[in-house]
Amino acid sequence: MPYSVGMVSLGCEKNRVDAEIMMASLEKAGYVLKDDAAMADVAIVNTCGFIESAKQESIEEILELAKLKKEGRIRALIVTGCMAERYRDEIRRELPEADAVCGIGANGEIADIVRQTLEGEHPEIFLEKERLPLEGDRVRSTPSYFAYIKIAEGCDNRCSYCAIPLIRGGYRSRTMESIVAEAERLAAEGAKELILIAQDTTRYGKDLYGRYALPELLTKLCAIDGPRWIRLLYCYPDAVTDELLDVMAREKKIVKYMDLPLQHCSKRVLRAMRRAGDREQLIALIHKMRERVPGLVLRTTMIAGFPGETQEDFDELCEFAKEIRFERLGCFAYSQEEGTPAGEMDGQLPKEEKERRRDILMEQQMTVMQRWGESRVGQTVEVLVEGFDRYAECWFGRSAADAPDVDGKIFFMAGGKKPRLGEFRKVKITDCIDCDLMGEIVG
Repeated sequence: MPYSVGMVSLGCEKNRVDAEIMMASLEKAGYVLKDDAAMADVAIVNTCGFIESAKQESIEEILELAKLKKEGRIRALIVTGCMAERYRDEIRRELPEADAVCGIGANGEIADIVRQTLEGEHPEIFLEKERLPLEGDRVRSTPSYFAYIKIAEGCDNRCSYCAIPLIRGGYRSRTMESIVAEAERLAAEGAKELILIAQDTTRYGKDLYGRYALPELLTKLCAIDGPRWIRLLYCYPDAVTDELLDVMAREKKIVKYMDLPLQHCSKRVLRAMRRAGDREQLIALIHKMRERVPGLVLRTTMIAGFPGETQEDFDELCEFAKEIRFERLGCFAYSQEEGTPAGEMDGQLPKEEKERRRDILMEQQMTVMQRWGESRVGQTVEVLVEGFDRYAECWFGRSAADAPDVDGKIFFMAGGKKPRLGEFRKVKITDCIDCDLMGEIVG
């Protein structure tokens, strides 16, 4: 009887795609895949190591599965992913419960690693980061109607607070042909929404083609039959070109939504972050984006409490966010990361102060989002049906303004005809309660 394998993948959607590729290689090698790692012979934790809270979540997951191993309910425990890549020595020393610790460059060897652990070995494999598979068969962990496509790996931006280049290496794009071929396969499997991801999607193609090739890639993807929505996440403001905005405005399949992580607006703080721009330049960019792409919904993320951030810097950030009125905004308390330039800077703020500033900005944003939601009452929007809430006794889904997991949902009554998961329905917005939209199907 073949052994079973279950994987817990933590962190971002880029990590999810890595996990899906690993699961496909395991299935191809003859292992039985389990949705619940606690019910498998071999449990794999595909860790996140980006910020402190993510690392803590990864450690807790490893320890939970280690208890099951001690009880004899699972045979082996393997740690992969970003935290394994970044803290290989610490994991082996502090988490001896792990039978194998492997970096991201070993993802392509996962089937052999599982075999070794089942034979009683304790492999530690750390290959070149560039050996991380960027493409291949995937066992999808998302519903059939939407899928992520990772168009590049690594990052060259070298922001002072970020450990991604240390963990993932330099920026490397996939070929346009391979991305289009994968999109065609996903479309054939029923994907109606394709979500493009990378550490920086707007830089796509610069390394391969010597130019920003995202507009060309988007045009090719829009020609594929099947998908109705194409969504952009993780865009870098410096590379938002007029050509990209023109393609977004022209192509109907590209949802008028952009994830544009800005992190701050104070020129002084941005320079300390090793990022370009200032408040005036960012305002000009956003005004241009909204002018050239009517109806554009902007999501951004900010960092509160960066080393040396004064009260005046933070006040400027709050005023900037209030002026722009981002439709979607998330804020993180700065996480001091080993090995990053910002981690060694003077002026580190107390945890309580960083969290206080984060909470202030998020409370302000909730007011902005509630008012934006109220302004949508009476509109009819296209909603991708995602499920039925048994407690609220209504259906829910997402509009073009909502990315999976990070944004809200629209809750609606179906009336006489029961909707199907993954279909698009017209919903009239009737109310906004605590930033959640309510509505009813009208078509």
